[in-house]
Amino acid sequence: MKTVFVTVGTTSFDELIESITSEEATQALSALGYKKLVLQVGRGSVLPGPDSCAGLLVHAFRFKDSIAEDIRDADLVISHAGAGSCLEALGAKRPLLVVVNDKLMDNHQLELAKQLHADSHLLYCTCSTLTETLRTMDLSVLTPFLPGQPQNFARFLDRALGLHTE
Repeated sequence: MKTVFVTVGTTSFDELIESITSEEATQALSALGYKKLVLQVGRGSVLPGPDSCAGLLVHAFRFKDSIAEDIRDADLVISHAGAGSCLEALGAKRPLLVVVNDKLMDNHQLELAKQLHADSHLLYCTCSTLTETLRTMDLSVLTPFLPGQPQNFARFLDRALGLHTE
């Protein structure tokens, strides 16, 4: 079953949950062939029920020990722009649409989303442009995010500190 997983992390981002469960957004998801919507709503006050979106099976929860399985099972991940959430979805090689919370002061999340978008790893939008982004997005333009190579940094550090010679 084609599934969308939405995560807000440990925060509250009711506007994202309300936007993705709106009639317009759920129609756009259905038109793309999605049948299931899994929502991790964090500390938000909005907790949609299983029948809250016509045409989509909805499962909502606040928190669990790990969302890795939800991400792995998703055909599309929609996330707030938190670094941890972005990197977890990209690390699992899932198509990622980041929704930036433009109501935040000092919005460093926008910088992260812009850079990862410029590198073709994700698409991003705001709540006000979410439905239009769903209607027009092309996930085929995304390229895999290659994980870091900590061993290279460790080797560099060893050489720089004189702990290892090659």
